[in-house]
Amino acid sequence: MKFIVYKNNCNKKTKDLMFKKRVFFVRSEFYMKGINYFFGILITAISINSIQAQDLHFSQVYETPLFLSPANTGFFNGYSRAIANYRSQWAAMNNAFQTTAISIDGGLFRSKKHPAFLGLGLTFFNDKAGAASLGKTTIQLNVSGLVKLAKRSELSAGIAFGSAASNANFNQLTYASQFNGNSIDPNIVSGEIPYRQYTTIDVGAGLAYEYSKIVSDQDHDDISSIKFAIGAFHLNKPIQEYGAGSAYRLPIRYVFALTSNFDLVDTKFTITPTIIYQTQASTNELLIGSYLKFRMSSGTKVTGKYTQNAIGAGLFFRRNDAIVAKFIFDKGDYSIGLAYDFSVSGYSRVNNSFGGPEISLRYNMLASSLSDSKREFK
Repeated sequence: MKFIVYKNNCNKKTKDLMFKKRVFFVRSEFYMKGINYFFGILITAISINSIQAQDLHFSQVYETPLFLSPANTGFFNGYSRAIANYRSQWAAMNNAFQTTAISIDGGLFRSKKHPAFLGLGLTFFNDKAGAASLGKTTIQLNVSGLVKLAKRSELSAGIAFGSAASNANFNQLTYASQFNGNSIDPNIVSGEIPYRQYTTIDVGAGLAYEYSKIVSDQDHDDISSIKFAIGAFHLNKPIQEYGAGSAYRLPIRYVFALTSNFDLVDTKFTITPTIIYQTQASTNELLIGSYLKFRMSSGTKVTGKYTQNAIGAGLFFRRNDAIVAKFIFDKGDYSIGLAYDFSVSGYSRVNNSFGGPEISLRYNMLASSLSDSKREFK
């Protein structure tokens, strides 16, 4: 778009008005392209027939970036980031799935003077369920390489590698062979072959690309961004050795994530259209939705700039499984997120549609600074 001002026919006030109109139309064009792009992918994704879940499972996808793709390691505005997540799923079954995750990551050698830098991160994940507390604990080191392709775009490639330990308290299990005629007697030898506890090596990799645009005003930044990330986990297909001689290998889990952020022009509102698709062997999952955030500014200064706080609510849909209501509160470098799954699958007849809660806590060093501070990374 060209913009021409004739010196002889325009005073300063007219120039300012024309400039503001130009900024508005440029922003609007970007927003419309982003929204059209989102709905185009959404229509394609909804055509998928079978949506189920398997392996790692969180509803607050913005708070689990390293579990979506190792390429997200260090791929954010800030110096360092730490996130803790907890999820309880299907409490109606008495021994519900209890899931805990912690991730820490940051950028190394990151500055506006260099087009490339490294990302380094560490993830911890623990999941257990059932009467035997059958669970898995995974610890992985993430390394990524990020390069600025242009002023507004960035590309990342990352790997994750570590160990996964599977265990359970099988002494808590009872079997039909222990029935004494009246009841189950745990003192009777079941004759069942005991399961094994084992540890395997786990490897993952991923790619991520982001296009972003920042338009600065006197008191705030308007940020528009679209990120597409791909993750592949269990690339080495580790053998699950619960029984002696077991040859079953854990299938690769693929993740395709489209996340975005659009600060609506001349308002204090932000939307975050999101599509997450995961597939593993014959199971797959589709999650779509968005937050609506209200941005607030306070008088506290951080690194010479005003902080930006926000409060928001979100509605997401996991096809054939649940409707997810979300709440988030960002205050400076800190954030707290809440989510609740309302089951819409056949299991809703058992749990009365109460799927389970999820909570996240995040610390992002430099997340609260605006304008000049953030441009160090753009």
